[in-house]
Amino acid sequence: MGRVGQCWDNALAESFFGALKNELVHRMVFATRAKARRAIAEYIEVFYNRVRLHSALGYKTPDEVAQAYRQNAAKAA
Repeated sequence: MGRVGQCWDNALAESFFGALKNELVHRMVFATRAKARRAIAEYIEVFYNRVRLHSALGYKTPDEVAQAYRQNAAKAA
């Protein structure tokens, strides 16, 4: 999040929330806030981080990129 007038600082957050709304929130009706929170947490932890491919990451999942980073860091140490 950046200063007023620097919209590019918010691009990643806006992209994430746009995907969240399009892929989950606008497709479901939640009976309670607790159910909405659980569904959103599951979306982030299971689908967004482990299944969904991200073009900015070379069409890999964030989990794959993090694992590769840890492996490279361990080799360098």
